[in-house]
Amino acid sequence: MREDGGRVLALLATRFGDVDLADDAVQDALVQAVESWQADGIPNNPAGWLYRVAHNRMIDRLRREASAGRRLRRAAPELLMPPETEDEEEAAVSNRMGIDDREVGDEQLRLVGGLTTPEIAAAFLVPEATLAQRIVRAKRKIRDAGIPLRIPESLDDRVDALLTVLYLIFNEGYLSHGSPTTIRVDLADEAIRLTVRARALLPDSAEVEGLLALEVYHRARVDARLDGAGDLVLLADQDRGRWDLAAIRQANGILATALARNVPGPYQVQALIASLHANAPTASDTDWSAIAGAYARLEQLDPSPVVTLNRAVAVAMADGPRAGLALLDEVRGLDSYHLLHSARAELLLRADDRSAARAAFRRARELAPSPAEQRHLDRRIAALGGT
Repeated sequence: MREDGGRVLALLATRFGDVDLADDAVQDALVQAVESWQADGIPNNPAGWLYRVAHNRMIDRLRREASAGRRLRRAAPELLMPPETEDEEEAAVSNRMGIDDREVGDEQLRLVGGLTTPEIAAAFLVPEATLAQRIVRAKRKIRDAGIPLRIPESLDDRVDALLTVLYLIFNEGYLSHGSPTTIRVDLADEAIRLTVRARALLPDSAEVEGLLALEVYHRARVDARLDGAGDLVLLADQDRGRWDLAAIRQANGILATALARNVPGPYQVQALIASLHANAPTASDTDWSAIAGAYARLEQLDPSPVVTLNRAVAVAMADGPRAGLALLDEVRGLDSYHLLHSARAELLLRADDRSAARAAFRRARELAPSPAEQRHLDRRIAALGGT
């Protein structure tokens, strides 16, 4: 139902040009679905049911707003200048309901998402309240400025934002912060489907191909990421016999096509890193020096504290834990990021500083957002004789 709600929201926001109003209508429809479907059963077409109910809620809301506007003009016409006739008012409502015939592609490429505020906040490493305020401001800007919710004629101008959102969706599927199942394969596959659609719209974009290759590499490892109890299995410990070799070969081909365009970009570099992991027959065969070099290149293309964190881990694997710890000491702005502390803990443990490692693991446990990560950190702490 959540996936259908995301699609319905995209359709209605595009059709009416009001994200906030569409969001309210979809939420009302979802509440009504819970009540109605428990009593009457799930309809044959759940998405169509949600769309019809949410669509009717939006029409009712617009009619109430139009009626209120007429009453205000009659009571105090000087407050609304210039006045509109009822015919003009109806036309304005109709305009909000129209769909531009030039719009192309999948509605969810116009309004990609379906993620909750906490999930998005976790991805951007900001407090939920901060992210919620940004979303409210963005919705108001779209509404007040009349920004059309359609794929722009020059999609290249929006490609960076589009790819960011697609990868955000994929990552929430790959390691879910809002689901008890840890991995949401449906969400990861939906992100891949939308990225394939974006590739069709932008057939010459090396970065779209880079993102698609990156997603497919990660998707190939999903079946090996959890053990029988549903707990996370680290990359080095995964059963590579359970990796999808056909998907890895597919990703290799997509990445080769992207790199042949000779237009370097961050997603291509991340895909290259993923390929070095995916194509290593065993964990000990991993070329950590090449991975560290790729992260150094990624720092040049798209610098961020998270990239530096990942480079530190790769350097530690290539040159020893002390070299990695020295790089971690340079990372700023990630004090509330659990993976910084868990990475530090692992490197301290490799450097035989068990006391400091235990403290870092405990701090990571305090910050870890998902139950699977929390259980993993509990096991690491217990292995060091702590609680």
